[in-house]
Amino acid sequence: MAPNRKRQIAVLGAGAWGTALANLAARPTGEEETEVTLWARDAAHVAEMRATGINARHLPGVPLLSNVRPIAEPAEAQGAEFILAVVPAQALRPVLEIFAPHVTARGVPVVVCAKGIERATGLFLTEVAAGVLPASPPAILSGPSFARDVAQGLPTAVTLAARDGNLAATLAGMLAAPSFRLYSSSDVRGVEIGGAAKNVLAIASGIAAGRGLGASAGAALIARGFTELSRFGQAHGAGAATLMGLSGLGDLVLTCTSAMSRNYALGVAMGRGLTPAEAIARSGLCEGMHTCGVLIDLAHAKDIDMPIAAAVDAVLAERIGVEEAIAGLLARPSKAEFAGRG
Repeated sequence: MAPNRKRQIAVLGAGAWGTALANLAARPTGEEETEVTLWARDAAHVAEMRATGINARHLPGVPLLSNVRPIAEPAEAQGAEFILAVVPAQALRPVLEIFAPHVTARGVPVVVCAKGIERATGLFLTEVAAGVLPASPPAILSGPSFARDVAQGLPTAVTLAARDGNLAATLAGMLAAPSFRLYSSSDVRGVEIGGAAKNVLAIASGIAAGRGLGASAGAALIARGFTELSRFGQAHGAGAATLMGLSGLGDLVLTCTSAMSRNYALGVAMGRGLTPAEAIARSGLCEGMHTCGVLIDLAHAKDIDMPIAAAVDAVLAERIGVEEAIAGLLARPSKAEFAGRG
């Protein structure tokens, strides 16, 4: 009897989300063996994970499955059937450039699992991946999800998109689990815009919560923020249905209402009086703060009105304070709700 084929999957980035996805990809399926390489830049971090079987730095209390192999050398990921790129948005290009010499087969999909826009170029993340690895079809995974929820097997649903809908469905099938439902899509731009813009809008929601503006203001911010996200998305070719789905409205609601969101927590800290620098030091890496400026630049280039996102950008850059931002939004003239501009 012929031995089962071993599937190889590479996960680039051993943060909480990368670790949760590595375990997910490595779970037994009953069909074939899987080996997952989990790459971290820090060799000492890799040594810790190998010695303890746990990523104590980023996902404590969650054991790595036995077929997840932490690595520090990019060459050890060679031969992967597909790649999950789970690094911060602004680190995507340099990390893929490190791995490019080791992606020797054509057609190896690269699934981007970050949410943002490259600040230096204004490129969406699948565009970055396609530029670095032109022979590898890019895909994007996004939706309302927290790493610890996924790691603990709590029900989660997200979207995986690739321009080839059949490829998206195949990749979704490889990663899906009973508690991790994956919907496939061919609307790459819609999925990645939802993930990028919602982080900026979550900062605004956090500011409102930290300032004690109340639940009514919070709901209004989410609704009007979604209007901004939709205008931006549709101007860049995103499908309206995608923006209404998991990777758009779904992720926006989660990120704008949960203290587990670093973007929301950053806003809360600023709403309570911390300077942007102090709030960033407390909250850690927040994709929204890096995406904000380039999001507004792209909006201006297409004459898209995004007053909430623009206010967040101005506060983060310390051009205005929180009170001035709130006053400016409240002073905007009344108009028909669906008149086209916010």
